[in-house]
Amino acid sequence: MALELALESVGYRYRGGHEAVAGVGLTMAPGIVGLLGPNGAGKSTLMRVLSTLAKPTSGRVLWRGEDIVRRPDALRGELGYLPQDFGVYEALSAREFLVFLAAVKGLPSPGVAARVDECLEMVGLDDVADRRLGGYSGGMRQRVGIAQALLNDPKLLIVDEPTVGLDPEERVRFRHLLAELAGERLVILSTHIVSDIEASASTLAVMSGGRLRFHGTPEALMAEADGHVWQWTVAAEQLAEARTRLRISRAQRRAHGVEVRVVGEEPPASDAVPVAPDLEDAYLWLLHRNGTPP
Repeated sequence: MALELALESVGYRYRGGHEAVAGVGLTMAPGIVGLLGPNGAGKSTLMRVLSTLAKPTSGRVLWRGEDIVRRPDALRGELGYLPQDFGVYEALSAREFLVFLAAVKGLPSPGVAARVDECLEMVGLDDVADRRLGGYSGGMRQRVGIAQALLNDPKLLIVDEPTVGLDPEERVRFRHLLAELAGERLVILSTHIVSDIEASASTLAVMSGGRLRFHGTPEALMAEADGHVWQWTVAAEQLAEARTRLRISRAQRRAHGVEVRVVGEEPPASDAVPVAPDLEDAYLWLLHRNGTPP
């Protein structure tokens, strides 16, 4: 069966009645799929459903044509998962920690040492594999997280908000690592940071309010925002007020004022100049159309 993950009207409602995910339907194939949305959009709940940690309350998820609720082990054997809150045992070295997790995952003992070394090399930690994790930086710990997700050589790799708290250099390194890992795998990268997926994802799925608002290529999303982005210069003392009434994707201070990019139905002023949208603009335009607050 082809390597494919299909969601059919998937929903998840908490016991208190809150509907975190509502009627999500999409099909994903090998490559990097960027799952994008603001905090509270339902992304993490959906990731828990896809990783079999939570059962959908409506709809179904199919992995290689098999319902993952009825046959969760069929997916779990091919799944690598890095949750948003990934913790480590700081007293252990990276090598010791991965050997421990390999045992927890039930990997056959004879090949564990070699596989741990291979995963450490893939994430660029082989030179520091015997250092205690307590001395690792945030970016290095995230690479340990990816290494543990790769122990079983998964065909489906899910990473949830992996760059939160990382500095810019570590964020770029992490994005490059995910791009290298994609290959014949399906990698789902869930984030609210557009730059995390801009350079690597070939397909986007955008959520807000628990619903899927867009599924397609970055180029298609940018095309939807064409004609709705303007560049405008505002006085520095007026920027705060402008932010309260306009959806501003970025602002740069210049000698003559603050240059802003504004997304909306109409130009913010008569002297605003239309510009071609980038992915950040297009994402904000989509949220604006669906009533998500700035």
